[in-house]
Amino acid sequence: MAFNEPGGAVVRAALRGSLISSVNWLEVVQKVQGRGRDAGPLRGLFAQLGMTVEPFAPSTAELAARLYFETRQLGLSLGDRACLALGLEKGWRVYTADREWSRLTLGIDIRPIR
Repeated sequence: MAFNEPGGAVVRAALRGSLISSVNWLEVVQKVQGRGRDAGPLRGLFAQLGMTVEPFAPSTAELAARLYFETRQLGLSLGDRACLALGLEKGWRVYTADREWSRLTLGIDIRPIR
């Protein structure tokens, strides 16, 4: 989204009132900073859109750990599992650029962004 990547329009439309785990927020900030940009303004922008950075709770961490065994054949990262675990806990749809997620059968609405 921050770099006009494919799928950015889908992400922008989904941000209002959304949640992101603090683990996935770390990934966003790291990517922005890795491209030599200041990530500071992003939190304010996302807050204006009603997006909340959700602390990564122990229960979410435990669910993400359990997901490792259900998803390891797809090679999902810790960040991937953090996103899925938060979506499962909240019963919310999750968005991804990873086409492999379409193979998951976790009982959660997974939407590709591209």
